[in-house]
Amino acid sequence: MKKYLKKQWQSWRGTVLFVTCVVLPVRASIAALNFVPTGSMNPTILEGDFVLANHLSYGLRIPMTDYRIAQWDHPDRGDVVICFSPDDDIRLVKRVIGVPGDRIEMRRQTVFINGSALEYGPLDEEVVSDMNANLRSHSIFATEKLGDREHAVMAIPGVNSRHRSFKERTLGEGEYFVMGDNRDNSKDSRFFGVIPREEIVGEATHVVMSFDKTDKFQPRWSRFFTELK
Repeated sequence: MKKYLKKQWQSWRGTVLFVTCVVLPVRASIAALNFVPTGSMNPTILEGDFVLANHLSYGLRIPMTDYRIAQWDHPDRGDVVICFSPDDDIRLVKRVIGVPGDRIEMRRQTVFINGSALEYGPLDEEVVSDMNANLRSHSIFATEKLGDREHAVMAIPGVNSRHRSFKERTLGEGEYFVMGDNRDNSKDSRFFGVIPREEIVGEATHVVMSFDKTDKFQPRWSRFFTELK
C-alpha cells in the first residue's frame, strides 16, 4: 500500500503542485467567494449570503500580495466593496459613500455629500422579504440615492446609537468613506475612519448562494445568483 501511494504521488505531484502554487493563487487574484456572517449590510446582503468579489474591477494585483500590477479604475460612490478594516485588518463588505475630495457629513441618519443631502424614498417590501421577521418588524427601511444609483438602507430605532450624526470631514487623496446599509448595526468609517485605496481589494457584485442562519441554514433560493444593487 505504501509503495502504491508513493507511486501515485510521483504521478500526481506535478499537477498538485501546479494547482496549489499557480492555479489557486491566480484564481484568488481574479475572484473570490466571501461568506457574510453579520447583518451590517442588511437588507442588501443578509447573514448567510455568499457574495462574489470581482478582484479585477479596479486593477490587478500579484497573487497573494497587496502589490498592484495595474490599475484601470477606482471605486465609485455606491459600489459595494471588499476591504480591510484599518484597526484590526478584518475583511469587510461595505458600501462606498464618499470618494477622494468629497465632503461627508451625517445629520440624524441623513447623509450629506458636498453640502447636499442624499435623497430618500420608500422601499419595495419585496426587497426585505427574506430578512428575519422579528428584525424586520423593528426596523425602518428606505431607498438611498447616490447620484443616479439607488440602494436599500435600514435603521433600527430601538438601538441606542451615537453614530447617527457626525461632523463634516473632507476626504483626502486615496481616501474612501464606507458604511454598511444597516446604519444602526455596522462598524464602518464612522468608527475606524477612512479606508485607504490600497485596502480595497475588489467589488462585490452578486449573491451566489444564501442560507438562513436562523432556520437551520435552509437555502434562500430566491437570492441565488442575484445581482447586488
